[in-house]
Amino acid sequence: MTTSTALLTADLVGVAVFAASGASAAVAKRLDLFGVVFVGFVAALGGGIFRDLVIDEVPPLAFADWRYATAAAVTAVAVFWLHPQLARLRTTVLVLDAAGLGLFTVTGTLKALDAQVPAVGACVIGMLTAIGGGLGRDLLTGEIPVVLRREIYAVAALAGSIVVAGLHGLGYAGPVPLVTAAVLIFALRLVALRRRWGAPVAPLRSPRTRGPGPDPEW
Repeated sequence: MTTSTALLTADLVGVAVFAASGASAAVAKRLDLFGVVFVGFVAALGGGIFRDLVIDEVPPLAFADWRYATAAAVTAVAVFWLHPQLARLRTTVLVLDAAGLGLFTVTGTLKALDAQVPAVGACVIGMLTAIGGGLGRDLLTGEIPVVLRREIYAVAALAGSIVVAGLHGLGYAGPVPLVTAAVLIFALRLVALRRRWGAPVAPLRSPRTRGPGPDPEW
């Protein structure tokens, strides 16, 4: 399998996984069929559209290659009809989202590197490719985006993109190293969820009780 074929396969698998994640979240919010498909489409292709626009690949693959939109729509419809058989939708959404995070980080970083974007910029693009779909999904379903909470999410994507850029710089660009990087991101995200790892949050100070006297001047 060539690198381009592996990249396309990983991209389409990532589309299907994120579409399932978005559709599952939409089903949990009791949206109709169109709403489920739309949220699945945004979750699956939002990050990729951003990536392609940034690296000046127009029209984006989401619109230029029918396989992307078809994979997202078919997956979302399947989740809509099969959701009664999916136990514990929240757990399903989290696992699928972690898988999509790993796949899209790898493909986003590699496509940026192939477009001659410097390593630092490619890492940022890879991270934004991975978190863009989940950001759109959460906003559409009325949730605080995961990337803005203390969970290890964007950090996992950024760490994975650095690994991918490092492997690429060392000449390891075959399917096995890339799959390994995606699995590492997936595992880091799940372990962080399991152990409740999180980034630091600013502490809230209790309001001070003001004593008698004039207000201080600012």
